[in-house]
Amino acid sequence: MADGFETGVDDDPDLSFEHTPSSDQSFENALAKARDGTRLTVDDAIELLTTGSETEGINSRRKEQVLEAADRRRSEVVGEEVTFVANLNNNVTTACDVGCLFCNFKDAAQRFESDHDGANGGFTKTPAQSREIVDDALDMGIYEVCSVSGLHPAFALDDEHRELLESLDDPDIQYTPPEAYDVDPGTYVEQIDAMSVDGVHVHSMTPEEAYHARRGTDWSYEEVYRRLRDAGLDSVPGTAAEILVPEVREAICPGKIGTEEWLTAMEAAANVGLDITATIMYGHVENEAHRAIHLQRVRELQDRTGAITEFVPLSFIHPETPLYRQGLVDGGASDDEDELMIAVSRLFLDNVEHLQSSWVKYGDEQGLKMLTCGADDFMGTILSEEITKRAGGDYGEIRTFDQYAELIESIGRVPVERSTDYRKRRKLDAGDAPLGPLLGPRADGTPLLDRANNTPPAADD
Repeated sequence: MADGFETGVDDDPDLSFEHTPSSDQSFENALAKARDGTRLTVDDAIELLTTGSETEGINSRRKEQVLEAADRRRSEVVGEEVTFVANLNNNVTTACDVGCLFCNFKDAAQRFESDHDGANGGFTKTPAQSREIVDDALDMGIYEVCSVSGLHPAFALDDEHRELLESLDDPDIQYTPPEAYDVDPGTYVEQIDAMSVDGVHVHSMTPEEAYHARRGTDWSYEEVYRRLRDAGLDSVPGTAAEILVPEVREAICPGKIGTEEWLTAMEAAANVGLDITATIMYGHVENEAHRAIHLQRVRELQDRTGAITEFVPLSFIHPETPLYRQGLVDGGASDDEDELMIAVSRLFLDNVEHLQSSWVKYGDEQGLKMLTCGADDFMGTILSEEITKRAGGDYGEIRTFDQYAELIESIGRVPVERSTDYRKRRKLDAGDAPLGPLLGPRADGTPLLDRANNTPPAADD
């Protein structure tokens, strides 16, 4: 198995961490560096995230100073535009046996087997079903389809990989032939090819999925991503990052790929010409030192590749997760922590131009606040969303163009429809409502839901 990959889940993980939120820096010096545009260190980030590591709690006056510095930096780097993309989430399957303690998206893969006796609230889609869903969404005007799925044991990269997996007799490989299941998900290549309809941008295959797509082989990540690129993959989402510090990953997701392998996979995707994004999932068991180290590793990755188009802070949604049910956390990040995470990301990541505020995680009111703390992107239309919803999120599954324009203009900013890579842009005006997308392969300006009888594609079709 690849280095950095472990199996098994600890119901009582060790939360006594080596890294603690303390530093030899002072808040005042860190803030001065942030205001001057000097490249920040991990100690600087700790001071800004804590508003001073010498005291408990967040100091409201200092917090506002950090937010003001970040908002000024945002204005200098990207101006007053707030972007969003017309996109669809098409998650292929909830079948997964990794067992991450922060996740309630997955369903035990055994429940999907044909001889399983019991209820199964999850789903698996065939490549043909994925193509139909994307095809319908293209008629609504989407530019992008984003697909992030569970690690179904029947998934192989392609026919060659399946043949190799079926020749092995190793239970650690975590492979079960598709004949054992009610629904065959096909291969990763078949799913990517199916979703690659009429020039839609396919944003898929996280490092974790890429690991699954090379298990049992000595193939490089470059080889995996090259085959996926040739099948129609356009860019890679930098999820499955969570916190890029081994002691945190060992506590919350011991079955996932390790920090170094995540970074290796992302660099490989960039090496074969794919754009990538990067994320952080924070607000659970980690502390501000872990968040700062994570930011440093993302910045170093961007120094090496230049391929990260956006950074996406993802606030932990706790209510339906094992971490919360087992009493390991009593909630998620506070509003103050969310705002500082956005702000320090803007100040620290001096080589990443775009920073996203997720209305799925924050809601509209707090999501707009993040746009005054350093963020400049407001996510996408989504049309269906399963991962956050299953974790207990309740902010909905769709935003229309009219809603976007009205929300963004309410804070005095300029709404802009964008392509996934930010290279295509189109300014909008709420006064021109009703508004619809124009950048997608079939978009003609018609409002999203008007061309679909006011019914978005179902997440579990």
